[in-house]
Amino acid sequence: MISKQERYQFRKERSRSKLFINGIHRPRLAVYRSSRYLYAQVIDDATGTTLAAASSLDKELKGQLKSGKNIETAKKVGMLLAQRALKKNVTEVCFDRAGLIYHGRIKALADGAREGGLKF
Repeated sequence: MISKQERYQFRKERSRSKLFINGIHRPRLAVYRSSRYLYAQVIDDATGTTLAAASSLDKELKGQLKSGKNIETAKKVGMLLAQRALKKNVTEVCFDRAGLIYHGRIKALADGAREGGLKF
């Protein structure tokens, strides 16, 4: 029987392979959701470097948040990531949800990044 972690790894590989098959010509906005926190980073796969990163643990957001695991927090993390990416002259990204379903905190982070000025 396949474990929950193995199913997640399969979904993650499947969604990432679709990005790489089409050829990534823009930086990738990768999202990781733990049970307590939310992490996001903009990665340039051509050079293998992280251009911008934000999480619900950032000092800039620490005083403003009630919890690290709600939708309002995800939206603020998305907006902070967009600000940091725009400082590095990154305006267009492709969204890598890493096998996670596009709803709840993941959708809120994407909406926050769009409101912050990123296009995907």
